Amino acid sequence: LYTAPDSCEGRCEEPFSEEDECHCHAGCERSHDCCEDFHRHCRAGGFSRSRDAITDEDLLRISEELYEADHNKARPSDITINPQYQASPDETGDREDRSPQPLYKYVNEKLFSKPTYASFVKLLDNYQRVTGREEEVTSEELKEQDNFLKEVMKTELMKKLFTFLYEKNRYGSEQEFVADLKEMWFGLYSRGDGEWDSSGFEHVFSGEVKKGKVSGFHNWIRFYLLEKQGTVNYFSHNFDGPWDTYPDVLGLQFSWDGFYKEVGSAFIGCSPEFEFGLYTLCFIARPGRA
Repeated sequence: LYTAPDSCEGRCEEPFSEEDECHCHAGCERSHDCCEDFHRHCRAGGFSRSRDAITDEDLLRISEELYEADHNKARPSDITINPQYQASPDETGDREDRSPQPLYKYVNEKLFSKPTYASFVKLLDNYQRVTGREEEVTSEELKEQDNFLKEVMKTELMKKLFTFLYEKNRYGSEQEFVADLKEMWFGLYSRGDGEWDSSGFEHVFSGEVKKGKVSGFHNWIRFYLLEKQGTVNYFSHNFDGPWDTYPDVLGLQFSWDGFYKEVGSAFIGCSPEFEFGLYTLCFIARPGRA
């Protein structure tokens, strides 16, 4: 049946074609080339077909599968943390260092020689942390991005995630998925003043400074490496997860070169691909504040 070339009527989940004037597949929102009536025809009930919706039960199941597939996570013998002082809700904003010792007593740095860790660590120094200053992305940094994506996609964890999203009709191929990962995590956007000064990866994993405060910075590896250098000072924690293995969860207060983080949270001891995969799942399944 003939359909208008600028409409999604009858075209939901149609494979991408460069010849199309606009697109109706799941990835078109992220590439900003959907037809104007994409939402009217293809997003009823949350997605184009009810069986493609990602339910809360789906999220529970797949996130547990990702947890089980995190074969590169730290073992209990790989990390020893020293949480020290637990701050009350009234104390998290005090900016007082109530823990004289570092958070990390020991980390087995052999972890960092694993391919996903090694390629992840190389990305951490690619960013200008102060918002409002435009990022300059070099060809070497682009190669580092591609290498990290290549390494994480070799893992069982990310293959499980892709299979899940493929079955939910979010992507038609692994190539499309990887291209979208690169855009959603490394694509630059502006936090104000029109400067291309931020990205998902910078915010979540590397950390930023915005209006004199630490913004983002949720990664345990980044924290450990900067604490070891002496540029991060651990103050206290306000939450310590009940788990006796890794990944654990810690809510914490710290200073980064004098800039304060009032309440930060981090998975402790997970692999880079676990965080990367889990946050990707959340971003795709529940966009926006949901």
